[in-house]
Amino acid sequence: MPGFQAAITIHQAIERINRNEFLLPAFQREFVWSVGQIEQLFDSLMQGYPISSMLFWKVKEDTKADFRFYQFLKKYVEIHATHNDTIATNGVNDFHAILDGQQRLTALYLGLCGSYAFRRYYGSKSVHSEWDYPTRHLYFNVSSTFTEEESDRKYKFSFLDKAETKETEIYLDEDEKWFKVSTVLDLYKNDGLDDFTETHQLTKDEKKLIKQLERVIHTGLIINYYEEDEQNPDKAVNIFVRINSGGTPLTFSAILMSIAIASWKHKDARTELNNLIDTIRAKGFYINQDYILRSFLYLYHKDIRFRITSFKNDFISNIEANWENIRNSIISTFDLIKTFGLTDYTLTTNNATLPILYYIYHRNIFTDFSTKVAYKQDREIIKKWLLSILIRRTFGGQTDTVLAQSRKAFTNDIEKIKIANIQLFPSKEMNKEIKKITDIGDDFIEELLMTQKGTQYSFPILALLYPNLDYKNNNFHQDHLHPADSYDDLSDRDKLNYGWTVYNSIANLQMLDANENMSKNDSPLKDWVKKETKKSDLNQFLDNHLIPRDASIELSDFEDFITKRKALLTAKLKSLLN
Repeated sequence: MPGFQAAITIHQAIERINRNEFLLPAFQREFVWSVGQIEQLFDSLMQGYPISSMLFWKVKEDTKADFRFYQFLKKYVEIHATHNDTIATNGVNDFHAILDGQQRLTALYLGLCGSYAFRRYYGSKSVHSEWDYPTRHLYFNVSSTFTEEESDRKYKFSFLDKAETKETEIYLDEDEKWFKVSTVLDLYKNDGLDDFTETHQLTKDEKKLIKQLERVIHTGLIINYYEEDEQNPDKAVNIFVRINSGGTPLTFSAILMSIAIASWKHKDARTELNNLIDTIRAKGFYINQDYILRSFLYLYHKDIRFRITSFKNDFISNIEANWENIRNSIISTFDLIKTFGLTDYTLTTNNATLPILYYIYHRNIFTDFSTKVAYKQDREIIKKWLLSILIRRTFGGQTDTVLAQSRKAFTNDIEKIKIANIQLFPSKEMNKEIKKITDIGDDFIEELLMTQKGTQYSFPILALLYPNLDYKNNNFHQDHLHPADSYDDLSDRDKLNYGWTVYNSIANLQMLDANENMSKNDSPLKDWVKKETKKSDLNQFLDNHLIPRDASIELSDFEDFITKRKALLTAKLKSLLN
């Protein structure tokens, strides 16, 4: 019968996790708690605070085959190992699927049985190594507690690096003793606290704190839960959605993704999506479930907005049936964007890639699109369009509206795709459909020209101005025309009138081939131009590098140079953007 069941201890819950009697349904989100939240949970338990009741779904009979289920995480590594392992449930005994309580139970399990690795302060974000992401275990300070002035916590719990603790049961840090929390499981089972105290020469107060932790884990009836036993998967999903839709930690898109994942019939949706996210991450870009959901809607649904009613069975079945092509098209899209020289930092919105994805996918040209000679003209059109869109910041704000408008360049009827009649990426048609696309004025151009070197928008601006460099192999540099080292040599008047903000802006920047920039080697602009034009046409060189022919390139004439170059760039950008 459904209803509240007899409460159990934390230790009993841990044992059930170990026996795979507590599992996670496919529509559950992944673990998202930080180490601080886990440490605070253990502090709350030690202070006797309740941790709220949980909701379990008793899964039995044929229902076990209706959903995919996952085991609890035991070794969590930030970014790199956050995915739960699937478990085959055919032929196993009945078990409970956790509808509400996953974060708390996982936190308890990691603290008592597992480890949590997060990035060292100077560690690499992309490299998964023990140095960058050291394995940490939960320890409990049995020598001291916080005062009210120090913290809102009382008890000191902390995830400590195993390289420092050597995973010892008692870790000595100067005059303080840290107790490895997982030790409490074996101590209680073997009734060994007295011997442990003697072996490690613990004081009476230190033993008292460990005894208190023992009571919390082994005897306190802390895990209260409501059990739902009706074997109706749709009801389980609805319960999950209703519980989580009221809280802010779980976003609306996460709920939609939960429904989508739960409804795939033949493929392991979570694994497929995680693999795609990891593949794109390996290319240097970061996408999330919001992007994937929006991709589904943009490719196949008349309504691009996030709505539960959009994710009906027929829509999700269509997505699953075409998943391989969708996945490959997303990969192809980011392969293409990488050849433009863009990075996750300079690709300021992933939403701007969706029209490109739509085009590549529905034309069925995703195989080697970024490299085939046959698609060269297409790539050039897409590159110019994307850089312009990023510079204009078109997809900021009302994203749904802009996306819906952009898709009209392909078709007005999403159920009757006419993309086959389009042979080149329809950038002009798309810009006509997007109501936010208007002619660029002087004020906006002036703002663009003041963009600083190395910021998110400096690359797309310079890449648009210098389209013929090797961006595919990242063989380019953002370079000061008047070198950065020469700024201190400016006259006091020029420093006062222009300052570093102008000197370090697009107005004094160019994009150079990396080899050419190394040859330039911070030479004064006048000397560099003279050297490079000994055997070549001066005017052609100046034009190629967007240096005004009639401007003085002496540093002492910085005012003349910057005024005329801004005029040249303004005309160029207006032409390109309008």
